[in-house]
Amino acid sequence: MQVIRAARYRRMPWKNGGGETVEIAVAPAGATLAAFDWRVSMARVDSDRPFSLFPGIDRTLVILEGDGLRLSIDGRTPVTLTPDSEPCSFPGDAAVTADRIGRAVTDLNVMTRRGQFQHRIRRVRIDGSLELAISAPTALLLCHAGGVRIEAPPDAIQLQPLETLRVDERCGSLRIASAGPAVVFLIEIRALHIG
Repeated sequence: MQVIRAARYRRMPWKNGGGETVEIAVAPAGATLAAFDWRVSMARVDSDRPFSLFPGIDRTLVILEGDGLRLSIDGRTPVTLTPDSEPCSFPGDAAVTADRIGRAVTDLNVMTRRGQFQHRIRRVRIDGSLELAISAPTALLLCHAGGVRIEAPPDAIQLQPLETLRVDERCGSLRIASAGPAVVFLIEIRALHIG
């Protein structure tokens, strides 16, 4: 298990220079925007603008804060995303324009290299405790709202909002507890074995 505190996230400009992104984790470690296998990041969208293009990449977007975005993906009928929406997946090489619905938005963005890796993201609401199964070789648990405690004998790991725990499938499951309502996102990443 590896705790990634928010102070350790790497800040950088968007690939197209249109905003700022906060990189939570990337593989391989230190990979550039042109050479990663997978990447998990957050971005603030404070004006209407096109997204960066990522050829050969599959993306999934979730709204963490703000009123929402209206995404126009490759000229299709716009999709409206709010903090209550299900994750929205689309090709990184598609032309995407984001229009804010209201105030500035912070989104969670998961990207994997198409044909080599795949990802899944789930919102999990906690009020008390639960056991969360980990079935992928790599998983990241992002605490979104409320604080959570992960039982990891001999100690417990505390996660505050926007802090992340990285684990692998050897842990099997995570026992997570909260003192009140909390929300986490479980991001699971696995390599595809071709041939």
